[in-house]
Amino acid sequence: MTTSGVRLRSARTADLSPAELTGLRALLDDAFAGRFGDDDWSHALGGVHVLAAADGELVGHGSVVLRQLAAGERTLRTGYVEAVATASPWRRRGVGSAVMAEVERLVAGGFELGALSSSRQAVRFYAGRGWQRWTGAVGALTPAGIVDSPGEAVFVLPTPHTPPGLSVADRLVCDWRPGDLW
Repeated sequence: MTTSGVRLRSARTADLSPAELTGLRALLDDAFAGRFGDDDWSHALGGVHVLAAADGELVGHGSVVLRQLAAGERTLRTGYVEAVATASPWRRRGVGSAVMAEVERLVAGGFELGALSSSRQAVRFYAGRGWQRWTGAVGALTPAGIVDSPGEAVFVLPTPHTPPGLSVADRLVCDWRPGDLW
């Protein structure tokens, strides 16, 4: 049980029923006000979902997927956070914080680094939770080579497995994928 009678559960994408996936996509479409496309949906799948429900209704979500990020000379097994959303009637009631607490537990337990790309509206939320803004250049390894991605609000969360000496001032490069690279 979490804030406001909301219950959390974690499940791999493969363990969600077709009805649950349909409900999840509907939540994300609504929460992102029509700006959540098929590539965004694809990015949120294949990892572990943290689902928040109240009275059997899905009210919050975040997923952790595996990505490879290169920081300086190191390639890091990264728990990348995708599709963090709260249903509008449940915002500012602790649902997002509860979902992120579980997401952060999953990241800390199995990855060398946590990472996410934040909207302008959520920058203070993530910074307030201890996520660090990446200050160095960011880019993506694409089929055409490394392409810079200026203007991205990339945040990282060091874990107990983060190699010593990692600097947020280094260049950070993500692996390629269709749609938004970060």
